[in-house]
Amino acid sequence: MKISINEKATIINDALTLGKVAELYKPGADVLILNGFPAPADTELNDGDELFLIRRGEVPTEEELEHLMAARHTPGVHAQLRQATVGIAGAGGLGSAVAVALARVGLGGLIIADFDVVEPSNLNRQQYFIDQIGRLKVDALAENLKRINPYVRVELHPVMLAPDNIPDIFAECRIVVEAFDRADMKAMLVDTVMGSMPHATVVAASGLAGYGPNNAISTRKVSQRLYLVGDCVSEAKPGNGLMAPRVGIAAAHQANQVVRLILGEEG
Repeated sequence: MKISINEKATIINDALTLGKVAELYKPGADVLILNGFPAPADTELNDGDELFLIRRGEVPTEEELEHLMAARHTPGVHAQLRQATVGIAGAGGLGSAVAVALARVGLGGLIIADFDVVEPSNLNRQQYFIDQIGRLKVDALAENLKRINPYVRVELHPVMLAPDNIPDIFAECRIVVEAFDRADMKAMLVDTVMGSMPHATVVAASGLAGYGPNNAISTRKVSQRLYLVGDCVSEAKPGNGLMAPRVGIAAAHQANQVVRLILGEEG
């Protein structure tokens, strides 16, 4: 009988129960999932069943996690993601959320630059926790990413980005995500990458404050090496602050555009 065990096709004896399979293939597994639902150990199996055998609290090996992710993404897609390294300029609401999304899809490497620390006001939209207040954002974010996917290479730069260090920091990146709050910093990052890094594409953002319509946020191709996410009008100001839902929508746009570019989708 042919079944799937943790996304691996496996041939087993027809007489084996779910519990017996767990004993053979994942000793100590205490969570038994059959076709998407928890099931008792004495459950009889059928041809084509999909099993997930889990030990509570166990971190999968890199090989196991790779196999599971490849099965979800399809092997060819996952292989391309694993080979890519992406730069993220700014680790605030946009940058932290983009980093989380890319770690979850199994990106090979992230280079993250931000000089700031986690403040209480950041918790309304940024991917940090209350016990991380006062820590460097890059350090706190790396810790959180490790809990999501410990096999993503994360390179940290706790510095203020400027035209003289951006090309060196992001030298190995074919894609750089602009994730600043300030308009002058956004323009500086885009101008520097466009002018000094001819191999790199920028995925930038502008106009995502408040709680305006979801669908007003879009992704536009501005030039051959520049994509812009947002509605381009919703500026953060008193009465129209930055909030988790809309910032999250924009960050997801940026992360998805990064994935598209890695996979050769230029539009």
